[in-house]
Amino acid sequence: MDKYGYPRRRRRAVDYAATAVEQMNEYCATHPGSPSAVRRPQLFFRGDLWVALLGPSFDEGIVGIGPTVAAALRAFDAQYLAGLRPPNERDRSVTRRGRAVQTTASLLAVLLWSILSGL
Repeated sequence: MDKYGYPRRRRRAVDYAATAVEQMNEYCATHPGSPSAVRRPQLFFRGDLWVALLGPSFDEGIVGIGPTVAAALRAFDAQYLAGLRPPNERDRSVTRRGRAVQTTASLLAVLLWSILSGL
């Protein structure tokens, strides 16, 4: 705590990191064959969202975003597996609601990238 009684930010960052590692290990133990368990993406906490990233950047990598570590890892798994499907299967499997979800996810990724690049 600082002299005003507030917790120091460094301690909270360590707490977030320890919590993220613990939750990621738990998720990977529960889903041992998932892309998250095999590839172990980096985890970030930005604002109110967890971000799972595999790759050099948001533009070039595979990204999963969610309100919890598990949700971000599930989103990462979905994005990773969607990239493995042939293009014609991706087009057939996408429904109108699915397109809306993909568009929303794309907009979230762009918004998050713009926020992070401004830091």
